[in-house]
Amino acid sequence: MKQSIVVTGAFGGMGFATCQLLQQKGYRVFALDKTIGQGTDDIIPIQADLTDEQSVQNALDVVKQHTYELKAIIHFAGVYMLDSLVEMDSQQFEKIFQINLGGVYLVNKHFLPLLGQNSRIIITTSELASLDPLPFTGIYAVTKAALDKYAYSLRMELQLLGIKVSVLRAGAVTTDMLGASTTALDKFCQNTQLYTCNADRFKKIVDSVESRSIPPTKVARKAFSILNRRNPRFAYAINRNPLLVMLNILPKGMQCWIIKQVLK
Repeated sequence: MKQSIVVTGAFGGMGFATCQLLQQKGYRVFALDKTIGQGTDDIIPIQADLTDEQSVQNALDVVKQHTYELKAIIHFAGVYMLDSLVEMDSQQFEKIFQINLGGVYLVNKHFLPLLGQNSRIIITTSELASLDPLPFTGIYAVTKAALDKYAYSLRMELQLLGIKVSVLRAGAVTTDMLGASTTALDKFCQNTQLYTCNADRFKKIVDSVESRSIPPTKVARKAFSILNRRNPRFAYAINRNPLLVMLNILPKGMQCWIIKQVLK
């Protein structure tokens, strides 16, 4: 019998590439997303709003019609947001936490009974999760850092149940989210009242960083590799930006000084 895996954000770039690879490798995939597409015999689309607990429970009920055991849950659902921490709308502040952190929490909470010994949870955080946030990417970085810390706490707990938790810290990937980040930055540059000049310079930096993007199939292969490791470590990075890594090595005071010189 084919082993079953739940993938969230399944019809985004990274999620769909992973669903396709898992299907090729002989798995049955339950593909959860808020907006779903066409499925196959082994990719079963399930429409779900991961910020709504009843919607997540409904998705679980659908999965239970097919199986009572999962090999893994792989999380890709998430949104990108770029804004000033002192200018952004308070509802948007709450929304990004609900999606990037709350959705993962709800799925893991409800689907846990289907995970047995040696099953896996893989959570896609971000390259920024382990780095000091840059200006205007702070809200996104903070949610991903919180998600990263949640994942480590979850790993500490679930090891006692024989379930292994890892995070995939991906850098720039060629998906719709990459386009969304460009759109968000353009919107921010137009609307900000405090950082007009700075935002314009920051856009050039972001464009340079995102030009080093990788295809989603590379992320899918990394997720599959983590899935099949006997003893996966906690964190795996892919497409780390060397300039961001070098900046993060410096003392925080020097980081702030450099950013101020670049953006002022």
